[in-house]
Amino acid sequence: MIERRIFERKRFIVEQLLQYGFNKKENKYLYETDLMDGAFYAVIVISEEGHVEGKVVDAISEEEYAQLHMEDFNGAYVGQIRKEYEKLLREVADICCTNVLFVSNQANRLSKLILKKYDIYPDFPWRQSQYKDYGVFRHKDSEKWFAVIMNIKWDLLLKNKDEDKVDVINLKINAQDSELLMVTKGIYHGYHMNHRNWISVVLNDTLDDNEIMKLIENSFSLT
Repeated sequence: MIERRIFERKRFIVEQLLQYGFNKKENKYLYETDLMDGAFYAVIVISEEGHVEGKVVDAISEEEYAQLHMEDFNGAYVGQIRKEYEKLLREVADICCTNVLFVSNQANRLSKLILKKYDIYPDFPWRQSQYKDYGVFRHKDSEKWFAVIMNIKWDLLLKNKDEDKVDVINLKINAQDSELLMVTKGIYHGYHMNHRNWISVVLNDTLDDNEIMKLIENSFSLT
């Protein structure tokens, strides 16, 4: 969805939302504004958890312009409306948000814990490719990886055709521990890595931060 793509690595600043013109109603923030010289209006709703929903409504008929979110509709007119809507969303993102390194809250928390423990920031070596947001954590002396955080489709882990995405962290393990770890919920064979020596841990709070940090510390030692 358009909203997810624009806001997935953003976190909202409540004060900025209110200054921009959002109104708080119950546990949500609501904003409405005209689009296309008043022929349409946009409605943006943000939950307290930061989930964004949006729609464009025909000002005369009061019907939602559903083609906005239909990827198969690519005509000139829908393209113009989509462009204006995306422009609005990007303005909200620029003014009302702060940037984060990764999509999930857990990935960002772990990044801070790694920085605190090892004084190591991630680098992003594939900036010019589709993997531009994959963050690699390296030893300072050898530059060997001990962790990499990626946002990938569930299908790549489960082979179930699920197109939804999840942050994962790849970590090195002792080969003899592989079988035991594979029965732990939230741990899978390492995506795009040797399955006996690497694991992928999903960063959706299935495992808590302390458990994952122990795996990170082990990976740091092994590498």
